[in-house]
Amino acid sequence: MAQNKPLLFNVDDLPQTLMSNPGAQINFTGHIGIPFFSQIHVSAGSTGADLYDVFADDGTNINTRIREAMRNMDSRDYFNVNQQWEVLSLGWKLDSRNYLSTGIYQELDAFAYFPKDPAILANEGNNNYLDEPFYFDDVSFAGEILTVYHLGINHKFDKRLTVGARAKLYSGIFNAESTGNTGRFTTYTTPNGRNVYRHEVVDLDVLINTSGFAPLKEEEEMTVEQATAELLSRSFFGGNVGFGLDLGLSYILDEQFILSGSVQDLGVVFQRQDVENYRYFGAYETSGLEPLFPDLNENDEAIPYWDIFEDEVDRNLRDQTTNESYTTWRPVKANFAMEYGFGPAFLPCHYLSAKKVRYMNLLGMQLGGVKRPKGFVYTFTAYWDRKINENQRFKIAYSLDDYSLTNIGLMYTRTFNKFNVYLAANNLLAFPNLAKAHSASIQLGMQLIFNK
Repeated sequence: MAQNKPLLFNVDDLPQTLMSNPGAQINFTGHIGIPFFSQIHVSAGSTGADLYDVFADDGTNINTRIREAMRNMDSRDYFNVNQQWEVLSLGWKLDSRNYLSTGIYQELDAFAYFPKDPAILANEGNNNYLDEPFYFDDVSFAGEILTVYHLGINHKFDKRLTVGARAKLYSGIFNAESTGNTGRFTTYTTPNGRNVYRHEVVDLDVLINTSGFAPLKEEEEMTVEQATAELLSRSFFGGNVGFGLDLGLSYILDEQFILSGSVQDLGVVFQRQDVENYRYFGAYETSGLEPLFPDLNENDEAIPYWDIFEDEVDRNLRDQTTNESYTTWRPVKANFAMEYGFGPAFLPCHYLSAKKVRYMNLLGMQLGGVKRPKGFVYTFTAYWDRKINENQRFKIAYSLDDYSLTNIGLMYTRTFNKFNVYLAANNLLAFPNLAKAHSASIQLGMQLIFNK
């Protein structure tokens, strides 16, 4: 999604808000996440075709539906899958101004633009696209699985300003990326040439980098359980290592207006182990074979036209496999929000409690974005955040993004004594029929939150 868990941004009752803004204002003195259950997050989206476009039971041929879906998309359409699983989470208040939080989480993030030209060329061929170029720079994707170890500090400067930072260590499990590719393939009609058609490949250079994939590929008899064990063994700094930083702040502009912003995953991973890279490059032009028919006796062999042509292609359009290390940048995320509070709170007061609930209602606007290979992907969200009482709270949000114009989300959190549970989901109108949904996300968790 364009935002990293937008429904939990600025929810000051939940420790997870510190993961999207380390400088958020918070209303607790400590927390301990239930291991493996404090945060489970899954989201997926497609700006082009949905599952119904391809698998609809409408009597048409599936190949026809695939062809129509491909034609209706363009190279700016994209697919995205994100999954996060919090292994460990805890935090405690150091003094009246500082709150320390730390933990471990695993993340999967995959993002791919639709490679329209190569996909149509592979599926339909070039017969219907004479004199039209197919561009290989449409191929652009990045995917990774990693474990993140983090330590953050939330510092309250004064009654108005709170700032925060979070340091991260990344342990890469798997990575694959292919960006910045070039190349063009065109079939020209040349009725006055040597042949009716001329085929031309210009400036082809496609590079696919991978790390963590080569050992799995080499083990032909490796089972799913063995492959999973191999991947998990890299979670604890057994793979490729990197580092990153989150920064955030919140500022009370006046009694009712609050401004906040954050930048996440300003980080890099150095891919050095189990690296395998595949490169396809070159240029070539051909008008096809030009066979000759000389007189041959019984001892002569025919000219091996196809072998000659194949050798010529291989000399000009080359493939290469290397093991050169490479560096990947994490997808940087940015958020900015403005809130307006109304309805003064009249919750029970206790001199030992850190809770300072100022308003029962918050109306807010949030702009979020994430850096992808072809630029930032943005989302704008408007929301109503309502405190029902001291232990219950909900948030209703409406988002405008590339996926949908009807993205309505809901978050609900409930605390029983110190035990807290929360549930958040986006694009609720699509849940009755996910096959027609262009995006969906869900997040849930449970933890102990201390307020004294």
